[in-house]
Amino acid sequence: MDIAALKTQIQQHMSDGLVTIIGSGLSCAEGLPSMGALAAHLDLAFETLAPGKLRDEWANIAPKLASVGLEQALLDIPPTTELEEAIRREVAAFVLSSESGVISEVFEKGRILRFTRLLKYLLCPPTGIQVVTTNYDRLLEVAAEEAGIGVDTMFVGTFAGRLDDREARLSFCRDVTLHKNKPRFLFADRMVLSKPHGSLDWYERNGSPVRHCGEIPGTNRLIIPPGQNKYRNGYNSPFDVHRERANHAIDRASRFLIIGYGFNDVHLETHLKDRLKSGVPTLVLTHDLTANAKSVLSSAPHFLALEAAEIAGTPGTRVFSPGSIDVFGGVSLWDVENLVKEVFEP
Repeated sequence: MDIAALKTQIQQHMSDGLVTIIGSGLSCAEGLPSMGALAAHLDLAFETLAPGKLRDEWANIAPKLASVGLEQALLDIPPTTELEEAIRREVAAFVLSSESGVISEVFEKGRILRFTRLLKYLLCPPTGIQVVTTNYDRLLEVAAEEAGIGVDTMFVGTFAGRLDDREARLSFCRDVTLHKNKPRFLFADRMVLSKPHGSLDWYERNGSPVRHCGEIPGTNRLIIPPGQNKYRNGYNSPFDVHRERANHAIDRASRFLIIGYGFNDVHLETHLKDRLKSGVPTLVLTHDLTANAKSVLSSAPHFLALEAAEIAGTPGTRVFSPGSIDVFGGVSLWDVENLVKEVFEP
C-alpha cells in the first residue's frame, strides 16, 4: 500500500452508516490527563490524607500502579464503597481542572479542537452522527457546537435537565411536512452522543439523574470511576440508558471509526467484538495500539489501524491491516488533526 492509496481508503471510509467510538486518547491529545496521570494524582491525594481507613486501603493498592496501571490495580484489589466514592470525587475534580483550561482556550482564544475539524467531513444523516465515548469530559459537546451542530445527550433542560430520550430527540425537529399523506420530519444536524461511563455535568437530584453545567458544591458528579464496580454501576440510570443506546448504534453500524480507544470496556465490547469479527469495516486511530486492541483486531477481517511510529528520528505512521504492516515517514495520520489536514482539507 502506498500513501495515496491509504488516503483514498480513509476518505472512502467516512461514508454512510459510520459510528464513531472515542476513548481517552482523543482527550489526552487536547491536554486532558491520561490514565497514568490520574493514577499519579490519586496516589498523591491519598498519600497526603491523615492516617485512617482510606489511606490504609489505598496503601494496599498503590504498589501495583507502576506495574499494572490504575484500571488493573483497582480490578485486582476492589476498593470499598468509601474509597470508590473518594476516587470518584478526585477523578472528577482532576479531569475538570484540565477540561476548564481547554474550554477557556476554545471560548476566549479561538482554539479549534481536533474533533471540530473532523466533524466537518463526517456525513450527517437525518438520524444524526452517532458517537459513543467512554470519556467523562465535555470536549466532544464543545467540539460539536463549535462545528455548528447540536448535541443530543438525552437530557432536556439547562438548570436541572431531565433524562428523556424522546423529548431530547424531538427537540431537534425543525419542521413537519406531508408526503403521500404521511408526516415527514425535518431534523437539525446533530451529534447523537452516548456516554455510558457518565459525564462531568451529570448529577443526582432527589434520586433521579439531571444535567447541570455549573458547579454544585457537595454533590457528586455521576461518573463511573475505573475499577471492578464500574460494571455493576453501569446497570444503573443514566448509565444503562446510554449504554443501551451505544450498543444499539454499534449493532446497526455499517462501519466504525475508533479514536484513542484502548478496548478496555466490557459493556461495549460485548457488542463491538462481534461486529468487528463479522467484518464491519473499521478504521482505528491511536497513538499506541494496546495489547487488547491488537487482540480484538486479530480476529477482524476488515480493518485499518494507524498508530505513531518514528522513522530515523522523524514522526510517522505505522499502519496495520489484516496480514500486513506498512510504515510511512513524515506524516502522522494517526493524529486526528494531521489526518484532517493531510486527507480531507484541500
